[in-house]
Amino acid sequence: MSQSSIRSFFTVTPKKPVEVKTEEQRNKSFDSDEVSPPSNGKDKISKRSRSTSTEEEINSNCASPELSEKKKPKRRRIVSSESESDSKSDQEIKLDKTRQPKTYDSPKSKKINKIKTEKLSPVSKKSKEKSESPTANKDSPKVKKETVKSPRNKKEEVKSPPDKKKIASLFGKKTDLKVEDKENSKVEKDKTAEVDYNPAKPKYHPIKDACWNKGQEVPYLALAKTLENIEGTSARLKMIDILSNYLRSVMLLTPEDLLPSIYLCLNQLAPAYHSLELGMAETYIMKAIGQCTGRTLAQVKSAARTTGDLGLVAEQARATQRTMFPPPPLTLRKVFAALKEVAQATGQASVNKKIGKIQSLYVACRHSEARYLIRSLEGKLRIGLAEQSVLQALACACAASPTAGPLAGTVDVSADMSQEKFKARVDEFSLIIKTTYCECPNYDSIVDILLKYGVEALPQHCKLTPGVPLKPMLAHPSRGVADLFTRFDGERFTCEWKYDGERAQIHVPGTDSPDLTKASIFSRNQENNTSKYPDVLSRLPKLLKGSVQSCVLDCEAVAYDTANKQILPFQILSTRKRKDAQASEIKVQVCVFVFDLLYLNGSPLVRESLERRRALLRENFNEIEGEWEFARGRDCSSPEEVEGELAEALRGSCEGLMVKALDGDKARYDIARRSHNWLKLKKDYLEGCGDSIDAVVVGGYHGKGKRAGHYGGFLLACYDPEMDAYQTLCKIGTGFSDEDLRTFSETLQTHVIDAPKSYYSYENSMNPDVWFEAACVWEVRCADLSLSPAHRAALGLVDRDKGISLRFPRFIRCRDDKRPEQATSARQVADMYLAQDQVKNTAGNKTAQEDDFY
Repeated sequence: MSQSSIRSFFTVTPKKPVEVKTEEQRNKSFDSDEVSPPSNGKDKISKRSRSTSTEEEINSNCASPELSEKKKPKRRRIVSSESESDSKSDQEIKLDKTRQPKTYDSPKSKKINKIKTEKLSPVSKKSKEKSESPTANKDSPKVKKETVKSPRNKKEEVKSPPDKKKIASLFGKKTDLKVEDKENSKVEKDKTAEVDYNPAKPKYHPIKDACWNKGQEVPYLALAKTLENIEGTSARLKMIDILSNYLRSVMLLTPEDLLPSIYLCLNQLAPAYHSLELGMAETYIMKAIGQCTGRTLAQVKSAARTTGDLGLVAEQARATQRTMFPPPPLTLRKVFAALKEVAQATGQASVNKKIGKIQSLYVACRHSEARYLIRSLEGKLRIGLAEQSVLQALACACAASPTAGPLAGTVDVSADMSQEKFKARVDEFSLIIKTTYCECPNYDSIVDILLKYGVEALPQHCKLTPGVPLKPMLAHPSRGVADLFTRFDGERFTCEWKYDGERAQIHVPGTDSPDLTKASIFSRNQENNTSKYPDVLSRLPKLLKGSVQSCVLDCEAVAYDTANKQILPFQILSTRKRKDAQASEIKVQVCVFVFDLLYLNGSPLVRESLERRRALLRENFNEIEGEWEFARGRDCSSPEEVEGELAEALRGSCEGLMVKALDGDKARYDIARRSHNWLKLKKDYLEGCGDSIDAVVVGGYHGKGKRAGHYGGFLLACYDPEMDAYQTLCKIGTGFSDEDLRTFSETLQTHVIDAPKSYYSYENSMNPDVWFEAACVWEVRCADLSLSPAHRAALGLVDRDKGISLRFPRFIRCRDDKRPEQATSARQVADMYLAQDQVKNTAGNKTAQEDDFY
């Protein structure tokens, strides 16, 4: 910059130039400000002052005839006086007018020259826009192309030039962007912003309140917002209502995304018997989060220890991260497909592939998406949404907004129905969907039929089929012989021996003849145990008679001593290899005791009476001692007969008796129900508590004295499926041998966690020395159950402020065949407490719940 330019800068930027201006100059300055862009920043303000002063000078000089003849605005800009009257006061600083100022051909100079030219011949903003409008030059072919009609609304016209958005983004003209956004909003259908999506909204409209348009893929953020609202409430009916609203929008706008929506709400990727699970190691997930957010593994672990929820850690870390070029928003379909890839990845490089896939999803997460993505990868959403609630929400959605049938496409059927009539419709749909899912637990098939033909068509298309495992019928505990006759008053029943083994559901498909190559064995959890029992499969031809084409059998696999023809304890059975066992390597032999027939030659039998099913079982199948045997039992009609059969079962190394109705409505096979039509009677009813309890190990206490160096006691919990939480039940330290304590101290070490999970419900007075991940299930027995302020089991079900605890609990055995979610539930604990003689007849005693799906 030359010395003259420096002088002019200080001359043209006085501290208070506004006080010297005349009214005419103010008006001229105001007009020029309309053309100049708004100022942003201190540096730009000083430059604007120079430009303003130059403009005033040019305008005033243009009014002078002498200067207008010379027409040298560049030199006048450098002289830059406030007015002609002030020129004398500025004579101390004069420039050589004969010297030509430097000019530049740079883009900056060209831009300045253009602005000055526009100021010398000022034109109003409105007239300028008018001259640039399409109507100003009708003959211009370019202008005609700028008028674009919207394909969605032909009446609307986009008046902005096609490249206006690009120009605005380059020069930061936010006003133009807002105008364009308004015009685009007119073209597109009005819809809720994704961040504002709220399925908990009162009077929710499944189309108007959705955050996507018909035919578009469902944004993953819509599901995340739904799960966030569900997590924010503890009322089960409210949870169902929120999820139902979301499902209605999916069914009406994008029905293709209904199946992935249901699976992701349940944190599943496929039917349970496909064994396709996420449950990725927490360390790998932490590593992926750290690499994406610039945090170390130690920092992520520390944050997870503080919050107790890795999902929240991921959400907070993602919220503070800024990306220059953010990836496209996640869609539900994309997330579901990516999670499937993660679950299916195998091989040496699978870990890196999984981490890479997780990172690609995580960096695209917005708002609460990261929280539920990470929880899905961990294997648990922890929002209190049970599977039965999801089925109920699906029934509500289908009842309100059906996709097939005479009312297909109706946005809200309830608008034209009375409240009672619509509730009856919901109850009917709920029973159909839940019953169908019990017989055919495959959402792929159910959703496909539901969308094509409606809920009413499900029973005709989705039936019990060999190869698709069922959730077995379970029994309620009984406290004594007298309870049996109260339950089965005037009805016939049978007492079968209760074997101490593992539930096995054997499926043999076929049409004209059984296809033994496709035979399979499933556990009570619907897990495929076929590779665990190759010896059992090899014996199948001996079991089936020639009349059998296909079948489904309910059995109990028991460890068996073939030499002494004696049943062995369950602990011996648990030593068998769980997967990929070879028949030649098997050391523990099993005998399969068959006690029910659910399907035979193309016909489901679950609605037939037990007496009828038992007769068909004995007609079509063979008994081979030590390999295949029918469950022993006796039809009883008196307490003496029951007691005699119980004693016989105990001598035969059994746990007790299973008492079942023989005929009538109570004699049906209730799939996926813990029913009072089956009662289990054990010898323990004489010792106090009528049944053992399966509890989850969540904490450990360091041993003292003889038990020093090992865990001396443990904190146990029951599972509450409604709240998706583990509630502490008791502290246990008896029933263990020294070998047990050594073994558990080693095996539980792999499940140690730094802090209790957010879904652990406990009192601080029971804090253990070490917390464990909920993984191990133990069977325990006790003297009785009592209310306790120190524990949270069944809190609120019996007493508002107190939970239920076990008195004098003792360890019986490990239950390796059960997952933590299959432990004794909070409702079962409450029922066992209420069934005790000392509380049964107390005032205000609550009755046990009716049979329901588990």
